Amino acid sequence: MEAALLWFCNWTTLGVCAALKLPQISAVLAARSARGISLSSLLLELAGFLAFLRYQCYCEYPLLTYLEYPILIAQDLLLLLCIFHFNGNVKQAAPYIAVFVSSWFILGLQKWIIDLAMNLCTFISAASKFVQLQHLWKTRDSGAVSALTWSLSSYTCATRIITTLMTTNDFTILIRFVIMLALNIWVTATVLRYRKTIKKAE
Repeated sequence: MEAALLWFCNWTTLGVCAALKLPQISAVLAARSARGISLSSLLLELAGFLAFLRYQCYCEYPLLTYLEYPILIAQDLLLLLCIFHFNGNVKQAAPYIAVFVSSWFILGLQKWIIDLAMNLCTFISAASKFVQLQHLWKTRDSGAVSALTWSLSSYTCATRIITTLMTTNDFTILIRFVIMLALNIWVTATVLRYRKTIKKAE
């Protein structure tokens, strides 16, 4: 029973993550605008994903417990390029991408660096959600923000709580997923709230 649950959680998480950012990217492309999406939030999310992936690789945890992160990073990079494209300058993305690539190698130089990065990872990822929330509260406009993407993120956090408990039982990782689950649900609810507000106004 446990093995079946673990298999289901791992593979549904991978399946969901393979398409997680596609509704968001599609919404941006359809609107031909990145309105409502916080660039700061996306950059913080990328930093959190990168540190988390590097930590999992460094600790040599089972591949299936973090295989979605390379997929998520690739999708976030594509979304980043879309944002810069619709804001008028794709070349502005280059320095950010260079920093992320070099960070991958720096994080693995010493154990204390990767441990520190993992401890900061939760705060960075949480900050990315709060920045997006703040942007939504300020503009009162969900714009091209995809509620589906945020609700799918909530699902993957929930499944990763289960897989972490059943495999590595790493308390730092577990706390991260619990916090991310709560914040993803909050962002989803906020996006839906401002979408309803706009429809009523129309």
